[in-house]
Amino acid sequence: MSESVLHPRHRTPPEVRVAVGAAGAVTAAGFCWTLAHGLAQPAAALAFGLLIVLGEVAGDHRAGAAARFPAPLATAGALGYALLAVPAAPAVGAVLEIAAVSFTATVVGAVPQVARGRGPTAEHLVRRVLGAAFAAACCRPLCVGAPDGEGGPPGAPTAGPGYVLALLGVLALTALCDAVLAACLARARTGWPYGPLLRDELRALPGIGSAMCATGVVIALAAQVAGPWALPVLSLPLLLTQVSFRRYAAVRRTYRETIASLARATEMAGFHPPGHVRRVASLSRAIGRVRGLSERELDVLEQAALMYDLGKLSLADPVPAAAGRADRRRIALLGGAVVRQTGVAAEVAVVVERQAEPYRDQPVAARIVRVAAAYDALVAGNAKGEGAVVAGPHAALERLRLAGRAEYDPAVVDALREVLASGAAVN
Repeated sequence: MSESVLHPRHRTPPEVRVAVGAAGAVTAAGFCWTLAHGLAQPAAALAFGLLIVLGEVAGDHRAGAAARFPAPLATAGALGYALLAVPAAPAVGAVLEIAAVSFTATVVGAVPQVARGRGPTAEHLVRRVLGAAFAAACCRPLCVGAPDGEGGPPGAPTAGPGYVLALLGVLALTALCDAVLAACLARARTGWPYGPLLRDELRALPGIGSAMCATGVVIALAAQVAGPWALPVLSLPLLLTQVSFRRYAAVRRTYRETIASLARATEMAGFHPPGHVRRVASLSRAIGRVRGLSERELDVLEQAALMYDLGKLSLADPVPAAAGRADRRRIALLGGAVVRQTGVAAEVAVVVERQAEPYRDQPVAARIVRVAAAYDALVAGNAKGEGAVVAGPHAALERLRLAGRAEYDPAVVDALREVLASGAAVN
């Protein structure tokens, strides 16, 4: 679903300015340090830099495609480089050098993506720099007596399972901090509630997030023992996983586009004005965000909103706009039967089938779709010109509020009001 904005924001939120400023300061200091003192480990910096570049080139920064982890291999490379025992003195020099190399490699790897029109966002760069710098700073106490990466002997602090567990602990803490930062940036960018955003970020960590952390530890240890040129072999599994992830994302995009095309059949048949189902789906997803639905629940909600009125296509005779409850019930059941033939999740068909029930008997997703559809019908009318079109959003909200006790869930109407008032991005 393409991203639209109900009320555009003209000012950069302070959270974003602070994060960008911190990442910019760390990067600038890293460049100054590196230019003044040179690279402590040129071979390691080159090897890990190339790994980050490869990961960015193989990544996918398109909206909706692995949005949380668009370049897993590049992230693993940056984390592995952060865990490497860079022998810079003082320790802050190593942290700055790692941040500068990570930023440079990320930008270089993003050039092909930018040329294709889907390069990384500033948020992606901020998270990459701050994540690498944080992991490097936490790892500095563990690097005392570490090998120099150029053939020196390993030190006692880097030997044994305790050291490996310590590295895993550093990356686990880094992943948690990155999830907090990502949720904070998303909250500032979209206006959605912070709690559900953080929950979705944390839920994503056990999957590809754990693979990135494990790969980062493995390549950092291998670089200290076997040299940095062992990285290609050790990074191959994650690279293959990333390629498979891209294919899965492509299939999912095609699946969503197919559903959207099917949903537009009601518009082509004249039941709704152009863009109605897309607006209902976008608005439903935004309301679901405010209501605290999880990412999976939002996907079900969006698909149900796209197909909520498909039952009208199965009618032998047209039904007037002011249809009775029996007719609406028949349309809902027919729509659920059509939806079940598409192969989508059963929860989607249930939401469609229960559109005509009293809202107290409906699941939350069905209540949201009903409110979103009614709101868009009030502000945009319908294709046949039936029904009054109110003056604007506030009048439509008032009409929904007055009818809420009988037709619409007041809590969902309040969530709609919050969406419109906050100017949140509708995804």
